[in-house]
Amino acid sequence: MNRFALAAFAAALLAAPLVSTHAADAPQREPYGIALEGFAYPYPVHLLPVVNDGEQLNMAYMDVAPAQANGRTVVLLHGRNFPSSYWAPVIRMLNEAGFRVVVPDQIGFGKSSKPSGDLHFDTLARNTIALLDHLKIDKAEIIAHSLGGMLCVRIARAYPDRVAHLVLTAPIGLEDYRLYVPPTPTEKIIETEDRLTADGYRKQLQTNYAIKLPAEAITPFIDARFNIKGSADYPRWLHAFVSSGQMIYREPVAHEIPLITAPTLFVMGADDHNAPGRPNAPEALRARMGQNAELARQLAAQMPNARAEVIPDTGHLVFLEAPETYRELVLGFLRR
Repeated sequence: MNRFALAAFAAALLAAPLVSTHAADAPQREPYGIALEGFAYPYPVHLLPVVNDGEQLNMAYMDVAPAQANGRTVVLLHGRNFPSSYWAPVIRMLNEAGFRVVVPDQIGFGKSSKPSGDLHFDTLARNTIALLDHLKIDKAEIIAHSLGGMLCVRIARAYPDRVAHLVLTAPIGLEDYRLYVPPTPTEKIIETEDRLTADGYRKQLQTNYAIKLPAEAITPFIDARFNIKGSADYPRWLHAFVSSGQMIYREPVAHEIPLITAPTLFVMGADDHNAPGRPNAPEALRARMGQNAELARQLAAQMPNARAEVIPDTGHLVFLEAPETYRELVLGFLRR
């Protein structure tokens, strides 16, 4: 573990709440609200009122100004299983380079409202553009991770004039999971997710994402997921979380990626073979799923202005696992 990686781990932990509990301590967990009340973020959180499908909701976001501004703004789009506080080292990296950094929690995630209806990428894209309008940002760089990569594709396709550069960091959705995984009833997924233990979730993260971080660096993600189980509104959170999984399955973006015209950089972990729904696929098909680095290379070759960089010995949390390499790739790309 090099010193840059250790610095990133420390930064991630500093962005987490002081309460730190492990699976064995589950009964003593301090309850969070389903908008992560009680879970600390590294910068002040603001709320933007939005209306989705007739429902009044609040979209949470951080807006972090640099000491010396270069006049450009980066929007960071989080993954499904991670609060946007995990972007703390990247926010600092970008601020140091002069970028204003806007970090939303999408509706259904983090400190934003959990809707009663289903989630859709087009709705999340409209919300994100509404946030840019509210902040009077005409055009932005977008850096996305995991599920955020799928959302980033929808934004780039629907609002191409609002996007300067795209950095797709270990994105999912590089393949259409419907080609491998049969549809699963929402009720069954809710039942499965509700049975999941903190220890099981830790193992799931380490296995599915090939995370190469110390155990204590993963603990904030466990806390963010399991401390909310003590909330009276937990069923509402669970519905939103499962809806986000169904959104990934039902609303593929892989066929749209070659149509993106904005300059695009894929930053992939060589060991990241994350493929949502793989356990539900026929065994004969599972090995074909999640060849993400190769998929990124193939898609970049089909795009008018894209390239893929693959970082060796790195899993899904690329920007935490290989921070110095990530810095060089991303800042070099944005400065082109």
